[in-house]
Amino acid sequence: SRLQTADHRIDCAPELLRAELRRFLAEARPPAAIDGELRLVGRRELRNNNSWMHNAARLVKGKPRHHLLMHPTDLQARGIASGERVRVASSTGQVETEVLASEDLMPGVACLPHGFGHDREGVRMQRASAVAGASYNDLSDANALEGGCGNAALNGIAIRVERI
Repeated sequence: SRLQTADHRIDCAPELLRAELRRFLAEARPPAAIDGELRLVGRRELRNNNSWMHNAARLVKGKPRHHLLMHPTDLQARGIASGERVRVASSTGQVETEVLASEDLMPGVACLPHGFGHDREGVRMQRASAVAGASYNDLSDANALEGGCGNAALNGIAIRVERI
């Protein structure tokens, strides 16, 4: 008697979500990569989950964590050595950063952390402004949304990486 639905049941799989699942299954294969294209995914680390953490001295000390990670075979295919500076470009923007080889990633994928890019005019976080790192958001498309939920699509961004 408390359920206000016509059939007095809870719809655990509404049509909106079922339609999104059908769409996802139909597109389950990743789009064919254009020659040289990689897919960008983000990462978060213990002491850099959010950008405000870069303004706390205790959280930014230690080894840098801002690098783009790429599989060694992807670096080799582009003539890039681990530790070099690279330009990362998407359809909406580009950033420059250092790259490190990582066998933890599968070939065809690059990984850049969230929460960096405080070196812009008007940023009022003095310590964070001095922390190296490019802004992941500069590569994401503000109009790209995940179907069903409407969240920003922040992973699987098509990118190109080249030595500077």
